[in-house]
Amino acid sequence: MEEFVTLAQIDQAVEAIRSRTAREPRIGMILGSGLGDLANLVENPDIIPYKDIPHWSVSTVEGHVGQLVIGELAGQVVMVLQGRVHYYEGYTMGQTTFPVRVMQRLGVEMLFVTNAAGAINPEFEPGDIMLITDNITLLPMSGPNPLRGPNLEEFGERFPDMSRAYDCDLAQLFRDIAREKNAAYREGVYICLAGPSFETPADLRFLQTIGCDAVGMSTVPEVIVAHHGGTRVLGVSGISNKANLDGSTITTHEEVLQAGQEIVPKLKTIFLEILRRI
Repeated sequence: MEEFVTLAQIDQAVEAIRSRTAREPRIGMILGSGLGDLANLVENPDIIPYKDIPHWSVSTVEGHVGQLVIGELAGQVVMVLQGRVHYYEGYTMGQTTFPVRVMQRLGVEMLFVTNAAGAINPEFEPGDIMLITDNITLLPMSGPNPLRGPNLEEFGERFPDMSRAYDCDLAQLFRDIAREKNAAYREGVYICLAGPSFETPADLRFLQTIGCDAVGMSTVPEVIVAHHGGTRVLGVSGISNKANLDGSTITTHEEVLQAGQEIVPKLKTIFLEILRRI
């Protein structure tokens, strides 16, 4: 794929998906590392491998199955990305956010985006879930913004305001349901770095200083594109490892996947109830 995505490429992917399902999804979900099991809850699914969709990139990372799951979940028609691709895999920003554009073209109105994230806030523990209230766009801020290049006027204006990238009403619904269900959760600011190396203790102390609570290698580019296209966003991080501010521990991808086993049931409880109420 060329660096910049075109409307023609998006519509080719849309046509391929519509040839494999008659459903019209209203809700989209992007599931991060170790969180793909949520897709197994979808009833009567139409499953489309990413490799069968034109211009759709395939993940090379363990914990990302690489298929699109469309079906019913808690009374809603959902489109679930069971795995995502990342900038660090060598893909362009256009490729990493291509699925969001396809979702928008298919009529998706709301996007639930999840990730596995490392704790920066020392109070956070592995297995916690964090409602993302804002993000720091360090990676896009420094150059590779997913909106760089020709603006796709069909989706949004050239200079979108990002002050409310995460939908306030969806966030409040998340809070209300979590409290009703006695489901513990955190709130905080997420930051996306390029990866794939994990952060040094000095990196983490710097990120803590500028106001970050959790760090990962995804999500922010997808949220920028979603917001540009008028899609309402709910973001949640699954905390996969403790803050390593002093260099006393070693972070591995294996613990990220293991933490997902504890995080998925918590997300399931809240997400299903949100779907019933919207």
